[in-house]
Amino acid sequence: MQLQQIQHIFFIGVAGTGMSALAQFLAGSGKTVSGSDRYFKQGETNDTRTKLEAAGIHCFEQDGSGIGAHTQLVVVSTAVEDTVPEVQKAKQLNIPIIKRSALLALIAKENKTIAVGGTSGKSTTTAMLFAIMQEAGYDPGIISGAGLVSLIQQGLIGNAWVGKSGWLVIEADESDGSIVQYEPYAGLLLNIDKDHQEIDQLKEIFGVFQKNTRQIFSVNRSHPLAEAFSTNAAFDFALDVNKQAGFTAGDFHQEGLTIQFVINDVPFSLQTVGKHNMENALAAAAMAANIGIPLETAAKALGKYIGIYRRHQLLAEKNGVWVIDDYAHNPAKCAASIQACQAIAPKVIAWFQPHGYGPTRFLRHDFVQEIAAVLRPEDQIWMSEIFYAGGTAVKDISAGDLINDIQQLGKQAFFVPDRADFLEAVRPHLNGPTVLLLMGARDPSLEQFAQELASSL
Repeated sequence: MQLQQIQHIFFIGVAGTGMSALAQFLAGSGKTVSGSDRYFKQGETNDTRTKLEAAGIHCFEQDGSGIGAHTQLVVVSTAVEDTVPEVQKAKQLNIPIIKRSALLALIAKENKTIAVGGTSGKSTTTAMLFAIMQEAGYDPGIISGAGLVSLIQQGLIGNAWVGKSGWLVIEADESDGSIVQYEPYAGLLLNIDKDHQEIDQLKEIFGVFQKNTRQIFSVNRSHPLAEAFSTNAAFDFALDVNKQAGFTAGDFHQEGLTIQFVINDVPFSLQTVGKHNMENALAAAAMAANIGIPLETAAKALGKYIGIYRRHQLLAEKNGVWVIDDYAHNPAKCAASIQACQAIAPKVIAWFQPHGYGPTRFLRHDFVQEIAAVLRPEDQIWMSEIFYAGGTAVKDISAGDLINDIQQLGKQAFFVPDRADFLEAVRPHLNGPTVLLLMGARDPSLEQFAQELASSL
């Protein structure tokens, strides 16, 4: 399939983060784009719909009315089932239907693409690399899994931008295996941790990613599983200065909401938190250097970097309590998120809403072990019930089971089944300087929940 031969494209589930990014990118590239979503309801205001329509994307309710003889291609996400009216209509009209991942692979192939892969840190590293390339005058495009605050401030959803140079930075997702479809000019491998699949499956997926990358493949040598995929140590990066790698970082220091460190003797300072963000910045700076951008330019760009949506986003600071919203949703991310906040206050109270009964069951042991391992005696973990997005899941596990397991390890852990009861339940614990960290993903109402909690504190 040649994208240049297709003008009219329809997205089913266009409000989803991954889908909206592709829709905006193609609309910005001159295509006629439309789409529907189950969250679009007649007479109801929807912020995503408003922003999509402002970007020239015609939005419909999910009733089949948006597809017609003019439609040349229909795009679906993995969450869209065959029973959806648009899928049925597209089949009746013999309109080609492709998955979102296949469309992204086509876009990636038509551009000078840098694909960022790994089980943690993809969105942040993608945003950081985009910022560095912009600073260097490369005029790149971006297709990301999260909104960049710099783009959101321009009234955009923030997860897509069309550059004029042909350079494109994308977040390459391993969760559905789609990363194996990309053939990028350059690839970044950040880490490999158990998440949606077992380690052996992930190693196989990332091995294909490495083989499909055409020119530059850069890996994190601080991560043993990622290090095994190195093709050239000069391209690689590491937090350990004793590692054989082209780029190393050290001298980490966090003061409140600012981190400082050095990459190859060049000082960096960022308005963010956590050692994991030094690692993300190192990955972005290393890839930028691999395509010809000096580390000094990377340091300048990241000094102005203002982050991405729901990644340690400070919502409020009231009476010594910092409310921070974060997208963390797998064991490694939750643990890193909690650790990053420990430098801000002597106590961290973390709240987490797991998503999906299958994923929670699959990762139960890992959640328990990794979260418990980072909790200090004064820290606490709270959970509310698992977010259920629909479908045929077997509901044989509860977030309360994870809390019970963590309690058995001697940690302060609390279960509040209904998150609406969380604030009142936690109030007595908000004594003295405290970070109230809210974590979770996939649930589109999490942003509103966090904002309302912050305003009600």
